[in-house]
Amino acid sequence: MPANKIEEMKFMKVYPLLVNKAVRKGRTKEETDACIRWLTGYDQKTIDTVPEEMTYGDFFKSAPAMNPLRSRITGKICGIRIEEIDDPLYRDIRILDKMIDELAKGRPLERILREE
Repeated sequence: MPANKIEEMKFMKVYPLLVNKAVRKGRTKEETDACIRWLTGYDQKTIDTVPEEMTYGDFFKSAPAMNPLRSRITGKICGIRIEEIDDPLYRDIRILDKMIDELAKGRPLERILREE
């Protein structure tokens, strides 16, 4: 999917997909939210009250504090190597996708959040 298509999607359409992907594999909404908080700096109240009209791109552009350690998240997502993505916004979106993939694959949350 082209970067601008993903950026234009409504956050409230994408968010349940992220949660469901994790939950289907035995993880929780709370763990999904922990990944989002770690990456973006949003608090839980803000995540829970994102306006219906906010796009996925705007959610990332408005993030209070993108985690400087996010560059440690590397690898492929949808056949694209994250560290080779030139567009910073698209790269951040794909980093979250990678984090949720790792969560769904059973990786410990501490490792996903690069706390070890």
